[in-house]
Amino acid sequence: MTEKEAIVARHSVRQYIDKPIEAEKIEELKALIEECNREGGIHIQLVTNEPKAFASGMAKYGKFSGISNYIAVVGKKGDDVNVGYYGEKVVIRAQMLGLNTCWVGLSFSKQPDAYQVLDGEKLFCVISLGYGANQGVQHKLKPIAEFAEVNGPMPEWFRQGLEAAILAPTAVNQQKFRFLLHGGNKVETQARFSLIGYAKLDLGIAKYHFEVGAGKENFNWI
Repeated sequence: MTEKEAIVARHSVRQYIDKPIEAEKIEELKALIEECNREGGIHIQLVTNEPKAFASGMAKYGKFSGISNYIAVVGKKGDDVNVGYYGEKVVIRAQMLGLNTCWVGLSFSKQPDAYQVLDGEKLFCVISLGYGANQGVQHKLKPIAEFAEVNGPMPEWFRQGLEAAILAPTAVNQQKFRFLLHGGNKVETQARFSLIGYAKLDLGIAKYHFEVGAGKENFNWI
């Protein structure tokens, strides 16, 4: 499965079966996380065999079950976009390995002994990880024109980037992001205001999707 195929196949999954994640898949994800942390200056961590975070009434209210593995999305305060970008990179790799995921902002209880949060850092959210009881469902897609600003004809690579971006998971499917094309191959991003929050984190997730769909060789971020 390619990254593009994984972006299409991936949906948020909240219920998981009692099936351990194979050691080789754990190691591959850990290696990718280490790479992301070095490259992005972040502190994402993989937590395994830890069921307490999703044992609370809040998790049950959110219809989460069977979760004992998750990714702690930790990074520097204010680094929301960067953290979202690299977190989704790990999510897509997990999908390529046959695993399911879900970004979780509130429906879990913090477990400070399970991961590190250093001075100047924060736990932005967690991502559930494992074998889903189902494969989830696609959220309703909006027209790509709602997320774009282009003067003149839209290049095919830009369209493909947008098609991948609108598949990105966002808090309550708010999708408060825009992509603006300048000078032929320069792409600017914007996070629009959100009462819910998470708009900048969501923008980072969408940026990763856009980059995979458009192809990094076709444009430059500004």
